[in-house]
Amino acid sequence: MHITRRVRFSAAHKLFNKNWSDKKNEDVFGQCANPNWHGHNYELFVSIKGNVNPETGFVINLHEVNKIIDEFITKKVDHKNLNLDVDFLKGKITSTEVIAIEFWKQLEKPIKKLGAKLYCVKLIETENNYVEYFGT
Repeated sequence: MHITRRVRFSAAHKLFNKNWSDKKNEDVFGQCANPNWHGHNYELFVSIKGNVNPETGFVINLHEVNKIIDEFITKKVDHKNLNLDVDFLKGKITSTEVIAIEFWKQLEKPIKKLGAKLYCVKLIETENNYVEYFGT
């Protein structure tokens, strides 16, 4: 069984590789390399895999999942600059793919402590672009 919790947050970032020239960053990342940053209204879907507990009828208590997402993700990224303000993203290219991987790393152990397994982190950056990460 899979169960999913959705959260929303807004954040700014820019895509750039510090080892490249401004021209190459612009050529590769286009407008996303804007030196003055740009922002998105993200949607994050955290899916959990597990068996239904016969005593609760739950795979996992979504209230507890929401507390984990809030502590480890939302409080750190909402209305922040992902490149500058978020400890676990510093020094990384803040593509949607990398953000999803780093979110997984933040969530996997706390979810496991609740007796379930993180199944998928889906991150929607725009209405046309999203990634799904299923771990390694």
